[in-house]
Amino acid sequence: TMTIHSEEHIVDVHVRSGVFSSDTIFDYSRGYIATRLFSRNACFIMKIKKELIPELQEIGRLAFEKQTMKDLYSPNNVWAQFQAGNSRLGRLKDWILYGKHIERLCTGLPLYQ
Repeated sequence: TMTIHSEEHIVDVHVRSGVFSSDTIFDYSRGYIATRLFSRNACFIMKIKKELIPELQEIGRLAFEKQTMKDLYSPNNVWAQFQAGNSRLGRLKDWILYGKHIERLCTGLPLYQ
């Protein structure tokens, strides 16, 4: 499911698929994406690259297309590949940078950037 909060410039994406379940937040006001993978009990954070990630209004349109057409032919599919690296628990300065929405999603989990 996808929820778009236009006034806060936030998109919540919830994938419920057994071992592949995840929650993702696109925080356009802060410029970060955070994904919590439940199977790994970890949070992955990346900077939004405007040339690769659709704008907030575009994500809503793509979601509507997918829902109504059941097949999405678009060059703007969002895929990310995470590589293992060093992790740490979030610190106060991280939450100031990433904001309250990502803090709520990732508090207490190892963060991978």
